[in-house]
Amino acid sequence: MTSSADVAADVAAEAFRLERGKAVATLVRMLGNIDAAEEAVQDAFVRALEVWPRDGIPPAPAAWIVTTAKNRGIDVIRREGSRQSRYEGAARLAGDGTEPDPAQAVAEHLDDPVNDDQLRLMFTCCHPALGLESQVALTLRLIAGLETRDIARAFLTPEPTMAQRLTRAKRKIAAANIPYRVPGAKELPERVSAVLAVLYLVFNNGYGEAQTDSPPLSREAIRLTRSLVELLPHELEARGLLALMLLTEARRPARFDSHGDLVLLAGQDRSLWDASLTAEGRGIIAECMVQRQAGPYQLQAAISAVHSMAPSTERTAWDQILSLYDALFAQQPTAVVELNRAVVVAEVNGPERALSIVNGLPLERYYLWHATRANFLSRLGRTDEAREAYLAGAALAPTEAERAFLAGRAQGG
Repeated sequence: MTSSADVAADVAAEAFRLERGKAVATLVRMLGNIDAAEEAVQDAFVRALEVWPRDGIPPAPAAWIVTTAKNRGIDVIRREGSRQSRYEGAARLAGDGTEPDPAQAVAEHLDDPVNDDQLRLMFTCCHPALGLESQVALTLRLIAGLETRDIARAFLTPEPTMAQRLTRAKRKIAAANIPYRVPGAKELPERVSAVLAVLYLVFNNGYGEAQTDSPPLSREAIRLTRSLVELLPHELEARGLLALMLLTEARRPARFDSHGDLVLLAGQDRSLWDASLTAEGRGIIAECMVQRQAGPYQLQAAISAVHSMAPSTERTAWDQILSLYDALFAQQPTAVVELNRAVVVAEVNGPERALSIVNGLPLERYYLWHATRANFLSRLGRTDEAREAYLAGAALAPTEAERAFLAGRAQGG
């Protein structure tokens, strides 16, 4: 029988998973230091594990975490700062009006166009002084609260390498004295690419969770992308990403069966797809494509839109999708894009030609490379090779649902 203490501990753990990014974003703005913000939030969750099992779960767990972390930040300033700086800093955090908030003054001076702490932190981390991968990785850590291993998996990079990259990024921010402020309106466009990459990875991480309702990560990614579109209404790639998320999210109700098992696109009951999300996504991408300035996110959204219009896999306009993938690969000639393109080649030209493409890709650490090879091998009647490929994919899959699915395929399921 589960005790009340166990329930409280579970709620605290879930609050940490879901609210860490918001709390860190808020504390970075308040404290002006990444490490101090992360430490304050971590201490707040440790405190929750101590207090909640004893005193009960608070009515608003997320607010409790942020307030406790904020108080922890005040304590740090009072304990470690000089006499003048510690009292001024504590006064700013406490909001007693004795000192103006410098962060607010900077925001007003720049005519701050960003009103969301998380979106603000994304733009702050996506500073040109950092490499694009470091920008994305650091923001995934701070905003999405992803573990280093999950970020490494998203980049197809060994975990120790990613840990070093995150450490170097933080050090560079400190050494270069990169300001924790919102970039001016003229600076925003050059930071957009990294922010879009972050939002897409956050969405994908949430989309992989086997839940009937939208998991918080994917829901947050959509919300933040809407905010970005409002901020930069003429940025077509931001609108394309929003359309891609909506069209992908629309398929969630059919993505898992009643037992929580993964259902591939070909086997999904398309009547379960969310019609309102589909319609909104199609409308957005249709408006974008008429501009004839399609970038990678717009092209991916267009591909999803074509899928959404097909009543079945057999009646999908595969030739049209292949043309879109050709355009996508011309802009983004990566191995992952070529892998996805190979799936369409299999439908248009057959699995043998598609397999020859996949075998030449350097994606041995990517579970979907193995899964795609396995599918082609199975369709070609090479059963033993297919089984080995499915098992290799299962060993690398990031979620339990995907591991179970691939293991089942290996057994002929």
